[in-house]
Amino acid sequence: MSQRLNVFQVAPAAIEALLKTQAYVNESGLEHSLLELVKMRASQINACAYCLHMHSMDARKAGESEARLYLLDAWRESDLYTPRERAALGWTEALTRLSEGAPSDEAFAELRAHFSEKECVDLSMSIAAINAWNRLNAGFRSRHPADRPRKTEAAA
Repeated sequence: MSQRLNVFQVAPAAIEALLKTQAYVNESGLEHSLLELVKMRASQINACAYCLHMHSMDARKAGESEARLYLLDAWRESDLYTPRERAALGWTEALTRLSEGAPSDEAFAELRAHFSEKECVDLSMSIAAINAWNRLNAGFRSRHPADRPRKTEAAA
């Protein structure tokens, strides 16, 4: 699969705007480990290889366990995630899958049980940002560093 275009080169001002949003999220005070799980889960749903590659590496560098990364797609069936992380992952799925319906009152109640109002907004901004990154990178087929053509593909 070849890259369609390099959004980073074509529209640097657009990327700069998104980087400012990301900087806000990074400085919001939400736990880095929580933000990485949210980025990974949204990127799984959106099938964004570029972001999955980047954020799995970032999470590992920050000390995230392999088991939690491997089981993230099935977080509801695992006890490896805290109640706060579970609320964030549920909210991530609800906001990422808006086409399936508006986030439920139950998902919001679970979120509010573990996050302040400001944290709810900051978490939602994080989810919005990763969904924007996913749409750019998946849509334009951004190539992640490990995505190199195999020798048989390169020879063809």
